[in-house]
Amino acid sequence: MASRLGPKWLNQMRTIAGPTHQGRLSRYAVYAAQINAMEPMLEKESDAQIAERSRQLKLKARQGDSLNGMLVEAFALVREAAKRTVKQRHYDVQMVGGAAIHNRCIAEMETGEGKTLVATLPTYLNALQGKGVHVITVNDYLASRDAEWMTPIYNLLGMSVGCIQTGQPDPVRRSAYAADITYGTSKEFGFDFLRDELKRLQLGDTHRKSFEQAFLGTGTHAESETPVQRTHHFAVVDEADSILIDEARTPLIIGANNQPTQEEAAAYFGADELAATLIRTKDFKYDPAERKAELNASGRRKVQAVAGHSSFVTLTVDGLYEYVERALRAQIAYLRDRDYVVSSDEIVIVDEFTGRMMPGRQWQDGLHQAIQAKEKLEVTLETITAARVTVQDFFLKYKKLAGMTGTASSDAAELRRIYKVKVFKVPTNRRCRRVWVDDRIFSNESEKFQAVADQIVEWHKLQVPVLIGTRSIEKSEKLSALLNAAKIEHQILNAKNHEIEAQIVSQAGQPGRVTVATNMAGRGTDIKLTEEISKSGGLHVIGTERHESRRIDRQLAGRCARQGDPGHCQFFVSLEDEIIDAYGEKPAARIRRRYKDRGELTSGSMRRLVLSAQARKERQHFRDRKMLMNYEKQRAEMRKNMGLNPVLG
Repeated sequence: MASRLGPKWLNQMRTIAGPTHQGRLSRYAVYAAQINAMEPMLEKESDAQIAERSRQLKLKARQGDSLNGMLVEAFALVREAAKRTVKQRHYDVQMVGGAAIHNRCIAEMETGEGKTLVATLPTYLNALQGKGVHVITVNDYLASRDAEWMTPIYNLLGMSVGCIQTGQPDPVRRSAYAADITYGTSKEFGFDFLRDELKRLQLGDTHRKSFEQAFLGTGTHAESETPVQRTHHFAVVDEADSILIDEARTPLIIGANNQPTQEEAAAYFGADELAATLIRTKDFKYDPAERKAELNASGRRKVQAVAGHSSFVTLTVDGLYEYVERALRAQIAYLRDRDYVVSSDEIVIVDEFTGRMMPGRQWQDGLHQAIQAKEKLEVTLETITAARVTVQDFFLKYKKLAGMTGTASSDAAELRRIYKVKVFKVPTNRRCRRVWVDDRIFSNESEKFQAVADQIVEWHKLQVPVLIGTRSIEKSEKLSALLNAAKIEHQILNAKNHEIEAQIVSQAGQPGRVTVATNMAGRGTDIKLTEEISKSGGLHVIGTERHESRRIDRQLAGRCARQGDPGHCQFFVSLEDEIIDAYGEKPAARIRRRYKDRGELTSGSMRRLVLSAQARKERQHFRDRKMLMNYEKQRAEMRKNMGLNPVLG
């Protein structure tokens, strides 16, 4: 397959020493040319000779030689190992991406450009030092799949591979972390760090050295007391924008159980019943941007009137205000089949960025219990914080951090400021042929979904494959009902099984296939097109709502037009969509009243209105992350001044 790296790049040496993107690109292109020059020689060597070359590189790295001086040979060995084991050859542009990651960059690569294979290059090079490399991705399925897929490459080169999965016992985790290369999710790595900190507290160690001795087995601690992780040497973060930006608004927290009394449980149920009687704008104001409700004078009088009720005997009036405002948040801001599902009489949170369910996670500060009361479920254990760390602080513990994603340039400034990493845009192996069509905007949601269904019917007649992304399980089921009415056979994915979901999404490019999925279904999965479909325009992607970040929209669009294939993407939006709430409750209500029952709104000003709302939401999320960082920094400094561990409590 032809590469887009050509000799003309090597003529741009005037920029090679500069710090510009073009300068770095030229330097990495030189690496690619040097790696290519080694290929004929390595092809003639046996597996044993390749393994011996790798062993020699390990010796040099562990004696302190610079990894930069080994990059060309190391990358050439990985390419040759990949050809022999997984039957894939790294493109020249993938070599460029690997060099960027090694140099502490977030490599921005279009979807379908083979980021999983790219990661093997810097991962192997940095694993030569024997300090462990963590390859971090967004879910257990992708971690397991990538580890299994890439292990033959590493094994041929004499590297061991481990994989962290939810629910593994400590001995298995410890063994996985002891490997040269460890795959897993950000949450599992983060929670293992917190659990190790709790063990350290129990051991009474005041110095990290004794803690590391426990890991190495040279201490006197019992196995159950020893840590599972090694030091944080180098992390390669896949889907870096999702992990480092989107997930960074919520700290990682390990809770200790705190059983609510009968009186506390009764207060949650009583507050829920009382909140249901209050009238919006008359008794309370609700800020959709902040997802917060606040009682006004009328609402407070109604609450005061029932303050002596038996459900609230343990609460002061101010405490009752908090319970009722929390109940209002649960009723208005957190919707069933969008923010959570009820499974086996339990509240299971749905990740707002990926649309996936997260069993075992709980909202904090009583919100989870308020939602249990709302759904008339048993009010269960409320957790108190035993240990916590922000995503930012956890990843800054790594001596070296880098990653890759399809969408990072819009947040390049934040990534550089917070994580000290640059975003490096890697050229595509083949020219991108994605066609973006202007959004279609409607005055209400019903009209929008009917237009989506009509468009699918039209394309289905032409046997065009269609992938539809929705914001929630509820919305995907609403669209599914319309497709059933139109007698359109389709698959609906509700983020319940990553492996089955990936298999279904991989087939979404077949003729006439219609796939409805929540958010970023099958992220990381290639969608193969038949030759007939490639000639007729490729996969068509429909977004049924603009997300709170343009990056997530681009991720959905990235399901089509991969590796030079054709593709088509369009978003359908309504003024009843949640994104319009970014303007605030009253302005959003005015906009909706003004254009009520207008049908499709075709003016460019309406499209700008939607994009402006999206930009507002992005700024709000940035402020949330900044406030969280400042709060955690002050909290850590306060605990440090008190002689306490800043992570615990």
